[in-house]
Amino acid sequence: MGPEERAVSRRAVLGGVAAGVATGIWPATAAQAGGVPAAATVDAVASRLDRHLIELRRDLHRHPETAGQEQRTADVVARHLRAAGLRVTTGVGGHGVVGVLTGARRGRTVAYRADMDAVGAQDQIGGSGQAAHLCGHDMHTAVGVGVALVLAALRERLAGRYAFIFQPAEETLTGAAAMLADGVFDRIRPAEIHALHCGPFPVGQFVVTPGTGLPGQDRGVITLTGPDATARAQQLALEINSLGTVARPATPADLERLIADVQTPDGPLARFVFMQARAAESEVRVSYRCWPQHRYAEIRDAISRLARSAGPASVDFPNKPFPALITPRREGRQLQRHLHRTIGAERTGVLHAAIPFSGEDYALFLDRIPGTYTFLGVRAPGAAIETSYPHFGTFNPDERAIGHGVRTMAGWLATRASAETPA
Repeated sequence: MGPEERAVSRRAVLGGVAAGVATGIWPATAAQAGGVPAAATVDAVASRLDRHLIELRRDLHRHPETAGQEQRTADVVARHLRAAGLRVTTGVGGHGVVGVLTGARRGRTVAYRADMDAVGAQDQIGGSGQAAHLCGHDMHTAVGVGVALVLAALRERLAGRYAFIFQPAEETLTGAAAMLADGVFDRIRPAEIHALHCGPFPVGQFVVTPGTGLPGQDRGVITLTGPDATARAQQLALEINSLGTVARPATPADLERLIADVQTPDGPLARFVFMQARAAESEVRVSYRCWPQHRYAEIRDAISRLARSAGPASVDFPNKPFPALITPRREGRQLQRHLHRTIGAERTGVLHAAIPFSGEDYALFLDRIPGTYTFLGVRAPGAAIETSYPHFGTFNPDERAIGHGVRTMAGWLATRASAETPA
């Protein structure tokens, strides 16, 4: 098939999806009261989209774009949203896309966020050395588009308003701040925001994070002066690294243990420091994550004491620590109860501790408005854990997770936007 034929084919697929939304050809079943479509209705609509969304994900996967370069991805997203009748704004905070859908009944405004950028070579674990979607953002984008298309098809049955936020530059922790600076919430003013992220859990499982999530990050630099500054910097880096209480997983067994530990109440990761200090000539550059996040002041003090004991030195922490991503307990528990009712307790897990080695600038959105952050299981049955752990070169998520994410998040958003939101 030549380039022109492929372009026609893509337009035909997109046009067919849009036509289905616009003309209401989707199978219909009874709707629940209060502007919330029945699960069977959502599933009937979503089932018509499953194959298209997998193809969408594969298309994005073939065209990875790193932070700040997501122009093609943004164009694809915007076309889908416009075809489904959403009001679309592009260029928000860079290549960010915002699509707004209004239901037929009065209700609340809720937002859904999906990140779009690929992982650069420098942030891959055993990757190919080229940009690649090894964090699942292609999956996230496909889920976000799918939720928007499902709800667009059901707009006459919906209450409230829905804002779909497709964010650039998550990998560099700059995209959320740029979208906020560009006024992403100024017009739509959502009451809350929700997001999924791929995780090394069984496909079809959702892991909620009430009261926890992902740590922030702090950075500093120590400059030593005087005799033997270079040798003292090497020794100081070793001493600062000794403040760490956890190490990055080195084997599949380590990864399995990590995933077990974060699901253990009051387990070994309820409190941690992940420290990375590196000496370069007379400087020591420090980057660390900790939990709980109020420990930053304590750890800065410990680093400063070690620096002073190493001889003449200056210590500089130029910025405030990047904030931790913490899901409010109330909203996290509400989602957990919703999942128990809709997909069952056996498919609902709970994160009891933060994953020490990852951060997320979705934290900046949750600092503005309440919401949830949930891990979407993408581990195929019998697959090694490295195939579902983000940033590994072997990352190969089970694409059936897209359909699970679409159905679950469409139902959840409709429930949250309805006039009578459950406690």
